Formats: sequence, C-alpha cells, structure tokens
Amino acid sequence: MRNKAVTKAYYLDQLGFQRVGSQDYPDYLMVKKDAVELHFFLFPDLDPLQNYGQIYLRTEEIDRLYQYFLERKVAIHPNAPLETKPWGMREFSLLDPDHNLLTFGQSTL
Repeated sequence: MRNKAVTKAYYLDQLGFQRVGSQDYPDYLMVKKDAVELHFFLFPDLDPLQNYGQIYLRTEEIDRLYQYFLERKVAIHPNAPLETKPWGMREFSLLDPDHNLLTFGQSTL
C-alpha cells in the first residue's frame, strides 16, 4: 500500500472489511471479511501501473457478493465483469487503489 488511509478506506468503507486487532501499526494494516484476512505493508514508492500483486478469493456466494459490490458502487475491473469462465469458475475482479488485483471466484462444477 502506498497510503494507509486510502487503503483502509477502500477495504473498510467500500468492500466491507473490518480492522483486525486493537494495535495500530503505522506501516502495517490488517483487515478481514468472513474467513479472509489480508495484510498490507507500507510501500510509498510503489508504482501502481507496475504492480503485479494479485490474490484469488473463493466464495460460495459469488452472485450475492458481486451485487453487494455493485450496490456500494465499487468499480469492477473493466476487463473482468462477473462471468462464467471456460475453466468452470464464475469470476469477477477488482483493482484496489494500488492496483492489487482481487479476483473472486466460485466453482460451477
């Protein structure tokens, strides 16, 4: 993360995550949603256009999650709206403020 306040606002206010722990570390952020916990470290020199950070999150409620993000006006990656992929996964993706790619998927098999 380049800016802790921006990352924190995106994950908590837009995506619905919660802070983890009571200790606030200036260069570190921990958030969680359901069974997923994400950790971020401060990297102010990160060039978002050169960032290749990505995670894949499996869910059993992909349609509900997608609708939840749409209702909160979360920007869906323009090249990755919700769709069923040839490999049997129903997926969509987001880019966070630092261009970390978040792909959410549910098996259709």
